[in-house]
Amino acid sequence: MKTYYKQIAVGIDFSEQSLQAFQRAIKVAKQNEAALHIVSVVDTHSFGSVQAYDMTYAEQVKGEREKQIQALKEEAIAAGVEAVHVVVELGSPKAILSNLKEIDLVIISATGLNRFEKMIIGSNAERIVRNAKCDVLVVRG
Repeated sequence: MKTYYKQIAVGIDFSEQSLQAFQRAIKVAKQNEAALHIVSVVDTHSFGSVQAYDMTYAEQVKGEREKQIQALKEEAIAAGVEAVHVVVELGSPKAILSNLKEIDLVIISATGLNRFEKMIIGSNAERIVRNAKCDVLVVRG
């Protein structure tokens, strides 16, 4: 019996580890003839309290991510993934990647950009594994 994933999401923060997860996501999407959703979340919680930063900075970072993620979309299409969607959101990566709708598989890296979280498996990865409503593949670098 084969397992088919039709909607695959990969979490990207542009760390080396997340880009490795992206490469794995391309392979899995091609093997399953699945749509690939490239999801990048600008972690507004890492900016501190709302009073400590201006929301325009978060929007600026989001705009930069939207440009970066387009290059990944083009790479996935060039590699043979037929349906590629991109999503850039503001908020908590843990919450957003745990609650994606109509996704069969979430692919994430074990650690990302946050130095504190690199000391452990990564609180984002742990939370997503615990709370996702679908299968989760954690890629180790």
